[in-house]
Amino acid sequence: MARQRRRERGIDYWPGFVDALSTMLLTIIFLLSVFMLAQFFLAREVSGKDQQLSRLNKQIDELTQLLALERVLKNDAQNNLASVSATLDKNIKEKQHLQALLDAGSNDSAGMDSRLSESEKALNAERDISARAAAQIDILNQQIAALRRQLAAIEEALNASEARDKESQARIADLGSRLNVALAQKVQELARYSSDFFGRLRQILGERPGIRVVGDRFVFESEVLFDLGQAGVNDAGKAELDKLASAISDLEKEIPPEIPWILRIDGHTDKKPMLGTGQFKSNWDLSAARAISVVQYLVQKGVSPQRLAAAGFGEFQPIDAGDSEEAMRRNRRIELKLTER
Repeated sequence: MARQRRRERGIDYWPGFVDALSTMLLTIIFLLSVFMLAQFFLAREVSGKDQQLSRLNKQIDELTQLLALERVLKNDAQNNLASVSATLDKNIKEKQHLQALLDAGSNDSAGMDSRLSESEKALNAERDISARAAAQIDILNQQIAALRRQLAAIEEALNASEARDKESQARIADLGSRLNVALAQKVQELARYSSDFFGRLRQILGERPGIRVVGDRFVFESEVLFDLGQAGVNDAGKAELDKLASAISDLEKEIPPEIPWILRIDGHTDKKPMLGTGQFKSNWDLSAARAISVVQYLVQKGVSPQRLAAAGFGEFQPIDAGDSEEAMRRNRRIELKLTER
């Protein structure tokens, strides 16, 4: 009769279909992670460039203000120089006029000499003022030239900064592309090893009740490993876990060490509330304790603890929403999932 049921059941394509869907989901999650990573590095790079550009713009504004001030001072000095030159020309003309009167033999020669002397003094004073104005103009010209050199240096720094920014963006894009390729290869490798591992488990554990494959997970009903309400692995469960430990040890030897994989042990319970008088206060405590017991037993059998993780989900991830005893039994389970660390 058992052989007849197996012939009627035929080939089950569902696990392979679910494996393909899981691989597609992992790839999508990986691409989203890479996109967010690239966005993060790009945002940090652009933020640093914006701050540097803001500082350079501030310096340019300050230098522009100084340059405008220097130009105003230069214009004032040039105006003063023009005024001094006009006064100097006037004094020269007056001196020439007085000298003409002196040459003509004016009777008021003494007064003329006095006026001529005062004119010469005024002329010398104007010459001193003119010389100082010329010196000030020369200093202003030097300052303007220095400001122009600073502006040229800042412009060169801005151009270099923009060039570095473009180069950084190109490097980030190239890094993202290479990460995409590398991580996609790792995901594909892990999916292949996962498929091989669960296929091997199916062969080792056989077609016994209470053990089944659901999507990308290998599922033990709790009664296979534990007594009701207990978290310690019973003798029958240890026999099953011995087979599992052997398969995991073989898997550790086959998967390259650079692939960051773990086997996650998830504990689940039904929705019946705990009485609160026993060892466990809640279904969450019981599910976590059972997952930890499985991990500890596998470690005792030689499985590397770095490749194992335990998680408790209580009654909050049911696979059957019904209230029947069969639904409760299906929800009390231990799930194994090969995933990335």
